[in-house]
Amino acid sequence: GPTPPQKPLVRALHDSAAAAAPAGVTARIRFTNNLFPSGALGGPVGSALMSGASGRLWATADGRGRIELQSDAGDVQVVWDRQQVSIFDASSNTVYRATLPQHAASGGDKGGALPTVGAVASFLAQARAHADVTAARPTNVAGQQAYSIRVSPKHDGGLLGAAELAWAATRPVPLRLAIYAQGATKPVLELAATHVTFGSVPAGDVEISPPASAKVTDLGKLGSHTGARHAKTAAPSGTAALRAAPFGAVAPATLVGLPRQDVRLVGHGDHRALLAVYGHGLGAIVVLERAAQSGANAGMLGALPTVSLDGVTAHELATQLGTALTWRKSGVSFVLAGSVPPAAAEAAARALG
Repeated sequence: GPTPPQKPLVRALHDSAAAAAPAGVTARIRFTNNLFPSGALGGPVGSALMSGASGRLWATADGRGRIELQSDAGDVQVVWDRQQVSIFDASSNTVYRATLPQHAASGGDKGGALPTVGAVASFLAQARAHADVTAARPTNVAGQQAYSIRVSPKHDGGLLGAAELAWAATRPVPLRLAIYAQGATKPVLELAATHVTFGSVPAGDVEISPPASAKVTDLGKLGSHTGARHAKTAAPSGTAALRAAPFGAVAPATLVGLPRQDVRLVGHGDHRALLAVYGHGLGAIVVLERAAQSGANAGMLGALPTVSLDGVTAHELATQLGTALTWRKSGVSFVLAGSVPPAAAEAAARALG
């Protein structure tokens, strides 16, 4: 299809954001998920969230929307408004709900004045200190004239290779987002429109209720600072955190050559845990330690493939963007995660003793 004229990135971003928003968006979409290699979760994955699927999207001008992903195992419905997002996975008959963070804008406010061209330029200058950002490339996505950019970390990117974003040239509407692993030519994760129409969306298209028999998991408030408030009064950091940990904490000054950047006691009461960060940026390794509890490796973690850490059995989740390990030793439960290959994560786990 036709493509828009070449523009500097600053102008392409600003002009799209300043354009009139449509009354609504209806689209056919494609969701790609190649994050988990075959066998990474210990068996076949039927959910459309885990295996990828095609589907549809509806969005209204007042901040409501719905995504429907269709698969043989059952559809996935993602529904949101300005206060809450919910995901219904038919393959497990489970609803996951979370409260969205609220900003200063309210009522009919669109969220404040649009940024000026200068503000966009300043933001890009700050971003380019940490990442390589390409020029805006004229393209066509889902029949819409669009611009796309590719962003890749300059350093400490872990296994992340790049992210690509495409948006409509004459409307403030994103059309494609893709995440790439290092050295990969195909995206690990991608959500892209394949056909788009603009116009009013009936309320019934963005309002759907899960079955009454569905299990409900409340994920709480996204971006909540409740834990931070506890940390201000009862969560020591540094060597004080190591002394205060109510279990045999293991947090060496370095881990597989990475210096310890931070260590602090998080949570409160019987749920206190020690959180340590090694290294910088996306290539950092995070270790969470807490007193081992019976049944801690049950459920999904217990179904993950196992590896041996010098005689200790650990459960491992290996993906193209990172690795997570969980194990128990000497009454302590460990979770180690980082955007590193499995061999590097396992070496770090062994070094914890």
